[in-house]
Amino acid sequence: MTNIAVFGANGTIGSAIVREALGRGHTVTAVVRDRAKVTERHANLTVITGDALDAHSVAAAAKGQDVVVSAVGGGDGPGHIATIKPVAVALTEGLRTLGEQAPRLITVGGAGSLHTPDGKKVWDAPGLPDFLLQIMHAHGDALDHYRTVTDVDWTSISPAAMIEPGTRTGGYRTALDDLVIDGDGNSVISVEDYAVALLDEIERPGHRRRRFAVGY
Repeated sequence: MTNIAVFGANGTIGSAIVREALGRGHTVTAVVRDRAKVTERHANLTVITGDALDAHSVAAAAKGQDVVVSAVGGGDGPGHIATIKPVAVALTEGLRTLGEQAPRLITVGGAGSLHTPDGKKVWDAPGLPDFLLQIMHAHGDALDHYRTVTDVDWTSISPAAMIEPGTRTGGYRTALDDLVIDGDGNSVISVEDYAVALLDEIERPGHRRRRFAVGY
């Protein structure tokens, strides 16, 4: 059993991660700004208030945990995009204050900086709306920050180009910095199977201090 703290636990991806972790018998601490928004109830679930933008709050929530997961993203509106890199900075600053007792950090990343078969990046595709491009590049900036961090045990997991609620199949494929594309040229993953991949990485670490991608 692993002690896992999840920032952004009331979001679409965060709540799926919480459910997957609880289903595997782990102990979960949901770290949110508004405790009333967490509707999940489980004997192994504790809900606390915390702020992923505040390094002191991060350290307080992370103390005694084995893993910290950040599912804090920028998909909730323009005002949230600017927080993506600052969250990455606060997470690493908070965890490093715990020294050797710092838990592992796993973050929900973005797909924009992944390479496509034509050698470009996802965010180079023509016709992408400005709002989506801003989210993609913000996640890219956050990843650039993580790649400078050597004193925190971090992993960033990029989803497929399309991630949305669906079916938990338990199956997925991985790549490193390349977009995962199926035989029909689609890049898709359900939120549920993204959570499966993330928990698999917690239980069987294979990508320490690097990013990897998941998809079908």
